[in-house]
This record gives sequence, structure tokens and C-alpha cells, in this order.
Amino acid sequence: MDFTSKNVIITGGTTGIGLATAKAFINAGANVWITGRSADNLQKASAEINSSKLTTVVSDTSKLADISVLEQAFAQSGNKLDVLFLNAAIGVFEPIENVTEANFDAQFTTNVKGHFFTLQKLLPHLADGASVIFTSSSAATAATLGTSVYSATKGALNKIAQIAANELAARKIRVNLISPGPIATPGLDSVLPPEAQAFLATTTALQRLGQPDEIAKTVLFLASDAASFISGTEVVADGGYHTYALK
Repeated sequence: MDFTSKNVIITGGTTGIGLATAKAFINAGANVWITGRSADNLQKASAEINSSKLTTVVSDTSKLADISVLEQAFAQSGNKLDVLFLNAAIGVFEPIENVTEANFDAQFTTNVKGHFFTLQKLLPHLADGASVIFTSSSAATAATLGTSVYSATKGALNKIAQIAANELAARKIRVNLISPGPIATPGLDSVLPPEAQAFLATTTALQRLGQPDEIAKTVLFLASDAASFISGTEVVADGGYHTYALK
């Protein structure tokens, strides 16, 4: 897929799926802006990608002021935005009885409010015919123990994306979702020990965890002309987690 001279923003682009997708877009010729809350993590990502086509922006999706920083940074480029990949997210996994207001608010603020207002702020910069992609999760439709708040945030994103697809159709802007299953990322490492990850792999039909670059390839497909008649759709990339778990 060729994205030569296309302009792409990826929120949460310093590690995992976001970083893999940034690499994939740059390898396909795109100019890419990635965001992250940590300047150090952005510097590490920049060193790993090592491309003049990459721009890093310190921006915390959960803060409206930081979303404005991202908007201003992109506006200064004088470009129109061809792809917006709303990927930043956090997750706290615990039973309902242990959920605190702080953890509840943090997840909804980052995973839902942040994406909603990032899209809103960048609407004037989106080119007609652009592609918007949200990272949802197989958790949005599953009922896994300890994921009540996280799953609810992803379910909310699904509905926002569907409505956005209708509202932006007049500008030929396509809006879609990608819902990964269990993916081997630093984020997963931070919440699950190796033995738990090994068990998680057995819940998929393919009997393994997915890799970030596999999700990146799917994102590029959704952003490409090959997906020109796909909008308002959720693409599930979970290694058969749903079908296998339901046996």
C-alpha cells in the first residue's frame, strides 16, 4: 500500500500498536505525527523509527489543553490530514467491587473523552475523503472478568465511531474501528505476568498472542483505497478469540 506524501496522526504512538503502525505508515511513504504523554518515550520512539518523516508531539489525550497542542502542531505544518488513528488508551483491570472513582474517571477520560474531542478538534484539518480509525477492543463485546470499566469505554467508542461515520459521510470521510484481541505489547506486559499471558494465548483459536505489526497492517488496509467502500465497520483482529471462547 502506498501512502506517499499522505499525512497521518497517531495518538498513543510511542509503544505497541501505535508504534508499529507509525513504522508501517512511514515505510509506506507517509508523513506521521505521533503523540505521547512522556517526552522520554517519544524520544525513544523517534530514535527507533529514525525517520525525517516522523514528528513527535507531547500531548496527553485526557487533557483538552493537550489536544489543542496537537491541533496547533499539525496546523503549523500547513497540511491536510489524510488519516487519523485514535489509538491512545489505558486500562485498569479489577472486579467491580474494587473499582475506584479515580480509575473509572481516568479510563473514560482517556479512552472516550480524549478520542471524542481529538476527533472534534481535528475535523477542520481532515481532508475530504480522509480515513478515521478508532482502536476499540474485543473486550467491547466480550464479558471478561475484571474488565467492566475498560470494556465499557471501548463499547462507547464503537457507538461514537458509527455515528461519526454517518455524520462525516457527506465529506466522504470514512470512520472505522479495529478491535484487537490479546496482543503482545508493553501494555499487556504491565498488567499480566508471563503465565497469565500464556493462558490468554490459549483463549484464541490460533493459540497465540497477536503481534503489533499484524494490527498495523490491518490499520493500513482500513486507511487505504482498498477499503474505499468500508465505513462504520468494526474489523475484529483477535486470532479467533470470540469464536474459540464461545465453543
